[in-house]
Amino acid sequence: MEQLMVFAGNHPLLSTAWVGLVVVIIGITVMIKMSPVKQLSPQELTFLVNKEDGVVVDIRPEKDFKSSRIIDSVHLPLEKANKNDFASLEKYKDKPIIVVCAAGLTATKVANQLSKAGFTKANLLKGGLNAWVGAGLPVTKK
Repeated sequence: MEQLMVFAGNHPLLSTAWVGLVVVIIGITVMIKMSPVKQLSPQELTFLVNKEDGVVVDIRPEKDFKSSRIIDSVHLPLEKANKNDFASLEKYKDKPIIVVCAAGLTATKVANQLSKAGFTKANLLKGGLNAWVGAGLPVTKK
């Protein structure tokens, strides 16, 4: 412990950066845990679709969606999602919705928008389609 204090005294900038990073990591972890939107693994997505009639909503560009996608997924262009135009998803409002993008980054924003728009069971696929393919799960090209 004494060595840690000596190090912190000799390197205040580095020590402050380290403490800042720890605070940010803890903050992000708390936000994820308290968010109404859940991050699902590919296996959890499969369970939700099979047992609770979940709907996979793919927000990738049309070209990517047509080239490969999760079976029975519904396409929602990102432009519509950014404008909060969820009219095409109204019939799924009471079902679990899983938002999928390429890597799981863009899906967070859209899932939060869906949650605010009244879709109480909005989720996202952690890692996006890359995680799905990486888990060896099937995609369709039809």
